[in-house]
Amino acid sequence: MSDPGDDELLEVERYELRARVPYTFTADRREFVQALGAGLMIVAVAGRAGAQRGGGRSARNAEPLSQRFHLGEDGVITVFTSKVEVGQGSRTQISQAAAEEFRVGVERIRLVMADTQLCPDDGGTAGSRTTPATVPRVRNSAAAAREFLATYVAQQLGVKRSEIEVTDGEFRASADRRRTLAELAGDGKLTAQLSTYVPAEGTEIAPVSTWRILGSSVPKVNGRAVVTGAARYPSDIIRPGMGYGKMLRPPSYGATLQSLDPAAAQAMNGVTVVRDGEFVGCVAATSWQAGQARDALARAAQWERPDHVDSGQLFGHLKQTGDATRNDGRSARSWGSWQESLARAAKSLQSHYTVAYIQHAPMEPRAAVAEWEDGRLTVWTGTQQPSRVQSDLTQAFRLPSAAVRVIVPDSGGGFGGKHTGEVAVEAARLAKSAGRPVHLRWTREEEFTWAYFRPAGLIEVSAGLDAAGGLTVWDFANYNSGGSAIDTPYQVPHGRTRFIGTDSPLRQGSYRALASTANTFARESAMDELAELAAADPLDFRLRHLNEGRLRNVLTAAADKFDWRGRRSRPAPHRGIGLACGTEKGSYVAACAAVEVVDATIRVLQVCQAYECGAIQNPGNLRSQVEGCLIMGLGGALYEEVTFQKGQITSDRFSTYRVPRLADVPELEIVLLDRRDLPSVGAGETPIIAVAPAIANAIYAATGTRCRSMPLRIT
Repeated sequence: MSDPGDDELLEVERYELRARVPYTFTADRREFVQALGAGLMIVAVAGRAGAQRGGGRSARNAEPLSQRFHLGEDGVITVFTSKVEVGQGSRTQISQAAAEEFRVGVERIRLVMADTQLCPDDGGTAGSRTTPATVPRVRNSAAAAREFLATYVAQQLGVKRSEIEVTDGEFRASADRRRTLAELAGDGKLTAQLSTYVPAEGTEIAPVSTWRILGSSVPKVNGRAVVTGAARYPSDIIRPGMGYGKMLRPPSYGATLQSLDPAAAQAMNGVTVVRDGEFVGCVAATSWQAGQARDALARAAQWERPDHVDSGQLFGHLKQTGDATRNDGRSARSWGSWQESLARAAKSLQSHYTVAYIQHAPMEPRAAVAEWEDGRLTVWTGTQQPSRVQSDLTQAFRLPSAAVRVIVPDSGGGFGGKHTGEVAVEAARLAKSAGRPVHLRWTREEEFTWAYFRPAGLIEVSAGLDAAGGLTVWDFANYNSGGSAIDTPYQVPHGRTRFIGTDSPLRQGSYRALASTANTFARESAMDELAELAAADPLDFRLRHLNEGRLRNVLTAAADKFDWRGRRSRPAPHRGIGLACGTEKGSYVAACAAVEVVDATIRVLQVCQAYECGAIQNPGNLRSQVEGCLIMGLGGALYEEVTFQKGQITSDRFSTYRVPRLADVPELEIVLLDRRDLPSVGAGETPIIAVAPAIANAIYAATGTRCRSMPLRIT
């Protein structure tokens, strides 16, 4: 059986392959440990997790977790992980996980994240996998290390392991017979034993019922640095002798450079011009000077520009180029005799829905600093995939992986948009020619034009009802946007689901929740249309076709909190309510929305959302994640759309690309269902998927007009 996250990771990989970097052309760990100070490195291999009782999925058996911890003589435990912090709270959550199993306060944990030379590879930050995969991995290893240390202390004190109490960094047999973590860090006898230690299977992690640190709203561990401006992001990195780079970009998608006269740029004082095939950039003492040189290069460049699809032709193009053989492993899934059932249906629906390309719009655009020294390359950059960026760099410069180090400071947002390493490769190529470190920051226009987008999609739905209003057949086809959450959770005896690959006119890649938003929007909009055909309340129609379980639970929780039935009985002019629900990545969500529509202007008044992701590890952070998803989903539902003409992006800045503002945020009411009997799963994505269809269905209730395209508009 495959791992529960395999489908999501395959979907992420499919997008990333389309968006990979187009180019093809340092202190070591010992020094880092010296910088940490005297202490003890713990080397361990994680054994099988013991009874978890809702504590989370276990790490895979016998997975090496070497060099996971360092115990300092100050009693601080340094934890290493390849995961990154892009505002989603993983730094705090992983710190909580280690603190829980070491039985210390979070203030005793120091987390080193996303350094390919120092950290074990826990995979990239994608697919909501930190909670179900990395957190158990860290917990298993921490619990094994704690037990080894407790056993060692018992031997030193001449008592049984069962007599040792572990609390607050102390291993205590009695008030005067104890050892602290700081004392153990300075115990040379431990070193040889730990270097060969392999924990036995059966090490237990703390069950939910005993959680002290996990399950509580621990504040953001570096929150003070963030709010005071002391935190340093990739854009803030400065190296001695550093120059600033700018890239010459094509004037449109697919344009190829025919000729270039670099003389004017090269004549500028202190400017280095770099050309390597299609790669053209420059380095100067300041970013302003580099920009002037780049502009001089642009004036001296001649390009050949091919024909290109315009955004007004997009969905016809997706339909025309759709090829069922290009489904990247996602073949059609059929069940029952769906063709005959559709023909026999008492009532039927044939409809299609469209979803625009949208941008990730992170607060911090792509940025990197690259530095070469003695044939070794170090890059500081913002990415969700440190090891993949390292791979991009090794391939581009034909280096062994040991010669390339990628360091990822906490970054200003990602949302699935920073899985590739183009800015790192560009900075490294400029630095190599300039002979000094180079800082390269993309402008907002570059981010909006040359970064990849959330895939656009065309979704066709055909469905049928029997004479009693029951759903009998379901046919669902997604063109281009992807297969995540494509299967319906509703009970239907006959049907088919398909993902159909197409030619994408724009560069596309991963986005928060992948295609789940598009597929949930189409499915939940269609379910409302079917409820109307069946003359049924939208809530009752869904409940009729849902089995008992987690999705039904969140749907009823949201409807009850929102007072769905009461509001349905009290309609108001220009106002309407709608609901939607869905599941993805092992979690469940339902949303109810209230809107007001006057003169074709849509105003969302309220969103009430219920969400369940198993046992909650940090309620405060979870609530923030749900709120963030709702606001981000509001943008995709109402405002955000990438427009393009003749191969040029015409929505290339915030003045032409609308995102939600504070004045747009409605009243938000969030219901968190804490299922302590279930494993914890990730929550950074799924809460976004239900908001758009809930709003669309509310718009119909207010106006009688169906909105079948995102962004939603009254036409």
